Amino acid sequence: MLRLNLMLLAALMASALFLVHSQYESRRLFTELDRSINESRRLATDNQRLEVEKRAQATPNRIEGLARDQLKMHSATPAITQYVGDNAGTGAAP
Repeated sequence: MLRLNLMLLAALMASALFLVHSQYESRRLFTELDRSINESRRLATDNQRLEVEKRAQATPNRIEGLARDQLKMHSATPAITQYVGDNAGTGAAP
């Protein structure tokens, strides 16, 4: 009878330790999941902000202004346009 009681006590202790370990692991995983969800939300917000900034940077007026200011470009007018013509007249290769 003593042997049975000791075996039951050992089984009870093992079960209790397993339960404590399972609860600890469950709480740890839940906090990790919560952190991951918060990180996902933060990254989604950053992504939306960057998309808005990208659209703002790519406006035609901004690009034209940068081309004029930084690259010293100007609009093409008929006065500065050069046309290339075919002097041979036939257009055939020699």
